[in-house]
Amino acid sequence: MITTSDNIHEEIKAKSKLFGGESLWLHTNAVIHFAQQAALHNGVDIEVARLGAIFHDLGKASPLFQQKLKGKKFFSPDLPFRHEIASLFFLKTVDKKYWNSIIDMVIAHHKSLAKDRSGLGMSDLVYDYGEEDIFEIYSEGFDEWKEIVLDLLEAYGIPRTSYSLEDAKASFLYVVDYISNINRYGWSEWKGLLMASDHLASATGEHFETVKRLFVVPDIRFYNRQSPYYPLSLIPSDPSKSHTFVKAPTGAGKTDFLIKRCRGRIFYTLPFQASINAMYQRISSDLKDTDADIRLLHAVSRLEIKEGEKIERAIQNKMGASVKVLTPHQLASLVFGTKGYEAVLFDLKGADIILDEIHTYSADMQAIVLKMIEMLVGCGCRVHVGTATMPSALERKIMEILGTDNTQYVSLPPAVLDTFNRHIVYKGERVEDFADLIIETLNANKKVLLVCNQISRAQDLFASLETQYPEVEKMLIHSRFKRGKRKECEQLLKDKFNNSREGCIVVATQVVEVSLDISFDLMITEAAPIDALIQRFGRINRKRNPEHPTLCPVCVLAPGDEKLCRPYSRDILVKSFEILPHGEILQERNLQDMIDYVYPEVLTPDIELDSVYSAGEWKIKELNHSPKSVLLEKLDIDSVSCIVCSDMESYLNGNEEERLALEIPMSYRTLRWQKLQMLRDVGSTPFLIPDEAYDELTGLDIRKLNSTNIDNQIL
Repeated sequence: MITTSDNIHEEIKAKSKLFGGESLWLHTNAVIHFAQQAALHNGVDIEVARLGAIFHDLGKASPLFQQKLKGKKFFSPDLPFRHEIASLFFLKTVDKKYWNSIIDMVIAHHKSLAKDRSGLGMSDLVYDYGEEDIFEIYSEGFDEWKEIVLDLLEAYGIPRTSYSLEDAKASFLYVVDYISNINRYGWSEWKGLLMASDHLASATGEHFETVKRLFVVPDIRFYNRQSPYYPLSLIPSDPSKSHTFVKAPTGAGKTDFLIKRCRGRIFYTLPFQASINAMYQRISSDLKDTDADIRLLHAVSRLEIKEGEKIERAIQNKMGASVKVLTPHQLASLVFGTKGYEAVLFDLKGADIILDEIHTYSADMQAIVLKMIEMLVGCGCRVHVGTATMPSALERKIMEILGTDNTQYVSLPPAVLDTFNRHIVYKGERVEDFADLIIETLNANKKVLLVCNQISRAQDLFASLETQYPEVEKMLIHSRFKRGKRKECEQLLKDKFNNSREGCIVVATQVVEVSLDISFDLMITEAAPIDALIQRFGRINRKRNPEHPTLCPVCVLAPGDEKLCRPYSRDILVKSFEILPHGEILQERNLQDMIDYVYPEVLTPDIELDSVYSAGEWKIKELNHSPKSVLLEKLDIDSVSCIVCSDMESYLNGNEEERLALEIPMSYRTLRWQKLQMLRDVGSTPFLIPDEAYDELTGLDIRKLNSTNIDNQIL
């Protein structure tokens, strides 16, 4: 095994000082280390993986690249230096049987082979400049820097030979000929392996050997537990079926069943940050006595594991986790073949993918998820879908992809569903219509949850309740808090308010809808689509007792005009409100009919032209990736950040985690009409908002963004 005891040619750097200034020798050691583990796990040739890792950055030994790291340019101003190309000048130092695989690993591990967005893929450069000019410029000073490369190769056990400029050119021309004749469609496993290993090596640096638990299949025997309170726990897993579709009410044991169906490493997807954090904490607790490596992946996952080791934080989104909890957005690159998709697919190979409550996404995201299921099944993954509230039309589409013969389909019979009747529904026009019920609940030392569809209305409602119930403990939670504060709110909701023995009030938005293990006693909610309402109801009287059943009230406010119904369609809200009973028990056995009344069909956009996979066939050539997807950019996800002016100095002087904690996530669409300054070239280049627009209790109020002159405040 290669060790780091001798830092050979320490002066030759793989990274600039900005990215750690690591030497080429140390970085290559790390890539070899991870590539060999990855090859062993995925059952591919370990020697090929080792050679690809050795070769992938050899071109960085060129003085052209070393000067580039220092910000100097001593090469052609018209022809950028791509180290991947120069790395392959040394192919002739190894047996020819390895050449093609090494090229697959090296030549496109940063850029698409052709039609790269930057125009810097090798095929692009050969087309624009010609092979003769490229080689002439890239081989500048070859007789000097080749000795450095030969030293490195010899240290890795590749016999030293006399190596001429002609050998380098012959290797280069072989590469040009090879890539010119690639007509294979699909993803390159070799490229995916190298990229994934390179990313992990860059994240861990010289501490790469401290990563001990890669590709550990989790011991999930914990989830074989059984209880009559959780009817799904009494249903055995069918090992003859690869895929799973589970339809059951909240609290039936769906999570346990989905996990116990898994055979390999697990990717568990959920729709909201709060539910992802809660699931990460839950699985981490469940498997704490095993050697499973549990990771969390979303925009601010580093905050959630802030107390962990530095390396642990750095590898969250890298390959090899036992269990990774994330959103489907993190897997969407697969559908469009965008940059890095091969590394993602390599990590997913042979894994179990759990897709929980996928119907909660927008029509665009639903289309992406359906295509993702098709790809994952086609690539040999096992897919497990769980839902409490999916329209039958969407269910049919999913089952058509999974295949009924290879899917364990589980639903509960009507008699069992009846034991999940936990709610009495009341309809009203305003929160004030239920004032007596709120007082009655609080006087009984019980918990009240109020849910709004828009943050501004949640803020107004919270302010009103502060005045009406000044002595009652209360909190507000939504997505426009500082990220650090949002983490505190989630923990407070879960640990304090959820377990309170005194009357309390929580006001929230959709962030509490899915897979959040909280149980309150009274809900008052604005009208929402029927599936969202059922998910919200799942936060009330969640911990049912079939032997001593109780019923708790859920109160739904009638939909207002189009503006008040946003972000939902008013027609959907009207139909959802209409189908609900009033003053009666919400019958679990009737929920599917109610959902199908509101959603008789599910319309998703046709993304076949944008997708790289269709009808079991790949539509993209190996070693290529697509430019950034327009559809992905269109998705309504948090894409920009804000900070308040008074945090600017702390942000400028803070480290990555400290900056994340100060950021307030926003969608660009919300801010595009605001005249706000940005902190350029710092962190995530956040927008600056006036202090008056943010409050620690209520978060960012976008209605106050123009209330203060930011220029004067900064001055």
